[in-house]
Amino acid sequence: MTVADESEIKVDIWSDVACPWCYVGKRRFERATAAFGGKVLVEFHSFELAPDTPVDFAGSEVDFLVRHKRMPHDQVEQMLAQMTSLAADEGLAFDFAALQHTKTLKAHELLHHAKTVGKQVELKERLLKAYFEQGVHVGHTDNLVALAGDVGLDPAVAQQALDSGRYADDVAADIAQARALGINGVPFFVFDGRVGVSGAQPSDVFTDVLDRVARQEVSP
Repeated sequence: MTVADESEIKVDIWSDVACPWCYVGKRRFERATAAFGGKVLVEFHSFELAPDTPVDFAGSEVDFLVRHKRMPHDQVEQMLAQMTSLAADEGLAFDFAALQHTKTLKAHELLHHAKTVGKQVELKERLLKAYFEQGVHVGHTDNLVALAGDVGLDPAVAQQALDSGRYADDVAADIAQARALGINGVPFFVFDGRVGVSGAQPSDVFTDVLDRVARQEVSP
């Protein structure tokens, strides 16, 4: 196990609820932080991979990729099968047949609400599991409120936060910041404001970055 000093490292993560690589990357990053052994503070930031997606998309994940991404049907099926297998290696049970593709704006608003009460990390995990493994429609407010309750958030307060749209500007600010930083794909990790890592890298890559940041071997 790597031994780090006691200073806390802040890691900002841009990701989308509807991003399979973000879920895989989250697991690999978590394995890295466990091996690192030091203090790591995580904050998730909003990013919509497909902001033009309707809340109620009529069709499967295959249909979405074929219609909206103009990918060949056979290629999409092969890609999803490979993604399912890769996710299984990380202990994740992806179910693309049950997945309900949707716009993720409201899910991101809820994550901002959860951050205000110290439940963002827990909610992020619950949303990803609901979307990729359980076929939950995370574009519908009633489902989001139920998922908020699952991680200890007050459902009535979560409902009000979503109905009011009070965190929509925070979501937009995250996306604007990503654009300013040159982030055009997720997951994207920024360690201590000094070093960025793009993609769901192997765990040892994340551990190495954490070690170097802790030893202050990287510059802003």
